[in-house]
Amino acid sequence: MPSTDHTLTILDVSGPFREPREQVFSYDYSVQRSIWATPHAVRVKVSIPDELEPFKKRLLGVVAGSPGQQLLISNILSKTIADSKMRVADQEGLLAERRDVMLAPFVGPLGHLFPKLETLFEGDQMSVREEIKRRVGM
Repeated sequence: MPSTDHTLTILDVSGPFREPREQVFSYDYSVQRSIWATPHAVRVKVSIPDELEPFKKRLLGVVAGSPGQQLLISNILSKTIADSKMRVADQEGLLAERRDVMLAPFVGPLGHLFPKLETLFEGDQMSVREEIKRRVGM
């Protein structure tokens, strides 16, 4: 009996990258499904003012710390947001076909997906706080 498990598998993630002329961090994912012959790429953009900063404020409030600590917090949070965006996009069928994809920030045309991102983020808040506490010491 053939397998019907077409789960999206993330093979590799690189980033964050700072996009030129955009206030975003981006991550490049290499993803694979069992029915695809080869992996394909997904670039996920995380808007600094529209996604990262609101979630950071909600999670930590106003945070002081060294520039290095601030950078590490932003990296942890932006990666968490990018991973959550991948989950939302997969659930919504945006990654169903084998083609290279760019996931823009969940504002404007993709704004209807933002509440789903918020729900995932709320569910992950405790583990993200623990990771920040462990890695940043804050």
